[in-house]
Order: sequence, then C-alpha cells, then structure tokens
Amino acid sequence: MKKSLLSLILVLSAALAGPAWAADAASACDAKAAEKKLAGAAKTSFLKKCVADAGGGGDAASACDAKAAEKKLAGAAKASFTKKCVADAGGAATAGPEAACEAKAAASKLHGAAKNSFTKKCVADAGAGAK
Repeated sequence: MKKSLLSLILVLSAALAGPAWAADAASACDAKAAEKKLAGAAKTSFLKKCVADAGGGGDAASACDAKAAEKKLAGAAKASFTKKCVADAGGAATAGPEAACEAKAAASKLHGAAKNSFTKKCVADAGAGAK
C-alpha cells in the first residue's frame, strides 16, 4: 500500500512538473521574441525553435511532427513524412537495428514479404556483427 501511494505521488508530481517546465520555456522564449520585436510567422518559427532548443535540442520525432503540421499533412502522408524525417535526422541510427533495417527496406522500395524477409535478415546480420 505504501509503495503504491508513493508511486502515485511520484507520477502526479512528474505530471505536474512537465507542464510547468514547458510554460517556463515558452514564457522565456516569448520574452526573447518580444526583445527581437518578432511578429507573425517569424515569431512562430522562432518560438518553435527556441522551445525545442530549451528542451536540450528536442527529440527528432516531435520536431518532425511539427514540420508535418506546418505542411498540413495528415494520415499516411504524415506518417511517411515523419518516418523519413526522423531517419534523416539520425533517429534511425539511435533507435536500433530494426529501425535502420526498416529504413533500408524503404529506401530499396521493398514491400510485403520481400520487405519482411529483408528486414529479418538485416536485423540478424546486425546482431551477428555486433557480437
């Protein structure tokens, strides 16, 4: 009972701290934008970059999601764009051999059973090479 109560408290405190940090970063960036007298699209672009930089560079997925939103992409087009964007940003290399092999299969324009076979062999070869 004590452990579950402690876990609940930790989860709630983390959930409450997240939005507070985001608000601090956004307000600091907003102040910088006001200093530079930015408005409109220039201000929006500056704020996105500033908030991402404040988070330690931001992660590639959220940056790519933001780019997809700017392009007004939805559905499969958004998913495809985001996947390619993350791979181009180096996200595939850090996500493990599965993601790297998936990217290679996509680059080779493989689909269905051929893609599955290629990916399975690629992951196995990457595992054997790592040992």
